[in-house]
Amino acid sequence: MTLAFDDVDGQRIAVFGTGPRVIIAVHGITASLMAWAAVARKLPEEWSLVAVDLRGRGHSASLPGPYGLPRHAEDVLRVADHVGAGQHAVLTGHSMGAYVAALAGARRAFSRVVLVDGGLPLPMPEGADPDAVLSATLGPALERLRRTFPSAEAYVEFWKEHPAFAGDQWSPDVEEYVRYDLTGPEGALRSRAVGEAVLADGRWMLLEAEAITAALTAITSPLHLIRAPRGLLDQEPGLLPDELVRPWTARLPGLRDELVPDCNHYTVLFDERCVATVVDHLTS
Repeated sequence: MTLAFDDVDGQRIAVFGTGPRVIIAVHGITASLMAWAAVARKLPEEWSLVAVDLRGRGHSASLPGPYGLPRHAEDVLRVADHVGAGQHAVLTGHSMGAYVAALAGARRAFSRVVLVDGGLPLPMPEGADPDAVLSATLGPALERLRRTFPSAEAYVEFWKEHPAFAGDQWSPDVEEYVRYDLTGPEGALRSRAVGEAVLADGRWMLLEAEAITAALTAITSPLHLIRAPRGLLDQEPGLLPDELVRPWTARLPGLRDELVPDCNHYTVLFDERCVATVVDHLTS
């Protein structure tokens, strides 16, 4: 598989493969475009995947705010224009990226929109502090943004201790994803993700359920949802349990929903068996 990086008005994109059929892929809230490398590697030859570093993340970290998911959706559509991805392209997103994909998919037709473990409005208890909810939900993902690490190896070891990658879940794709995220001088390395961007986007995602609902109901493209049964810390239930999804499958009769057995919120994009299911939804 070939990999080429490009720049779109200061935004880093990666083009995996050279096939004429195009997938535009959006990563999660503290992630980067390398979250899609394992999926891209399993694509049929006639496909290519264009992954985006969202502003405030990866090599787009220096792009300024304001943040918020509508801004990211604008960026994603600009990338689609840049690579000539028209209505025959596929749009996908993982985690927060699924919400971005929903907003972008509501504004333009794609051959399909594939939401990976995200994209549906999340319950927000009345009167709850969104920052407290974010802290409880994201856990170690927010902790690492506040830390520095003495070496790349220390950062890799930090990730290896993450519950999502326990046992045999670690892989070269995960390590490549982790190392891509590092910046700063030796002795004080840190994640490229900008804390201000993460918090702003997380608040938007929790507080703008009506906007997410409006986007989902406005999508005219075929809509797929892929879910993991376990969450960010490998815990049950996952981010989108059956009781949250069921009203949406009733409301959107065209929504194709699949729960992928034995994966979590991270490994749905890294475990070979789970990746095969994602690839099937993207290309079949």
